[in-house]
Amino acid sequence: MKKSLLLKFALLLTAIAIIATLIIRHRPAEESTPAAREICLGLTLIIDPGHGGADGGAVSANGLRESEVNLDIAQRLDQLMGFFGVRTVMTRDSEDITYSPSADTIRAKKVEDTRNRVSLINSIENAVLISIHQNTYPSPGPSGTQVLFARTAGSEAFAKSMQQLFITAMGSQNRRTATRVPGNVFLMNQVTVPAILVECAFLSNPEEEALLKTGEYRLKIAAIISAGFLSQRELFAEN
Repeated sequence: MKKSLLLKFALLLTAIAIIATLIIRHRPAEESTPAAREICLGLTLIIDPGHGGADGGAVSANGLRESEVNLDIAQRLDQLMGFFGVRTVMTRDSEDITYSPSADTIRAKKVEDTRNRVSLINSIENAVLISIHQNTYPSPGPSGTQVLFARTAGSEAFAKSMQQLFITAMGSQNRRTATRVPGNVFLMNQVTVPAILVECAFLSNPEEEALLKTGEYRLKIAAIISAGFLSQRELFAEN
């Protein structure tokens, strides 16, 4: 028990060190005004663990479910944000989702859940959304994080900054660039707040799937996302 607590504490310290290092390296060139900082302190970070409930999302060749990975990374991000005093809202905190009796098919459940998330997100003032997902591809070759952005003000700049931070932290082999979210992603096209979607890794890539099975790698992803938000939240004072 004591060893387990020490390990968790060591992992937390490692994550905080990663965040601090990345913020220092990635801080915008111009300092914000006191007024901007005050606005940013009031920001709420909405964390959306993609899929869940009847919708498991992508599944790796070895049975690793996207929804479970998304939730675990989101919970780690939520804990780190709490350490830094950031107010957060999770769109789900469990693999179980309660549906209305009328949602009697998987499709109906997915639609109802997505619409409920959109309503929740749009009801929160002065908020920023980060939606967490995992990627997949028919062949095992593709790898690397990719950040997508909504059409709302501030989203594109936030996504480009987050994409660059992942490349800096994970290695320069990732040649992916931030891009606008496709029109068929309902949630990201219906929200009214600045929003990005982080495709953290490829479940279809054996190396990345193996990494995603470890708590250390999930914590590292959460730490990078934390640093990306903390270093750029002043951006949203202008929007």
